[in-house]
Amino acid sequence: MSSDSFQSVECAEQLKALSDPLRLRIIDALRYGEMTVSDIALTLEVEIVIVSHHLGILKNAHLVERKRDGRYMIYRLREDLLQKARGKGKQFLNLGCCRLEVPEETEQA
Repeated sequence: MSSDSFQSVECAEQLKALSDPLRLRIIDALRYGEMTVSDIALTLEVEIVIVSHHLGILKNAHLVERKRDGRYMIYRLREDLLQKARGKGKQFLNLGCCRLEVPEETEQA
């Protein structure tokens, strides 16, 4: 019997969740801290119901966590997901099975 060092089922679930451009934009927005669904929708200029749907997918893939604050749900990246690369100031998403480098911010023209 061979071992599954990639944890292939969990890894595939996370990569599948990240395969949508809007979900990547949500991950990017959450890099800077906790946000409500409406904050994310406003930041990304997308309807709340669409953001909520995609957050559910990211939560099921264990990429984001949520907590209730009164009547609001506050979302954040999973605590160990975003990490800093050594010596360069760059960041990456640590999925366990692989790492995805996060692009540095660039000035928009």
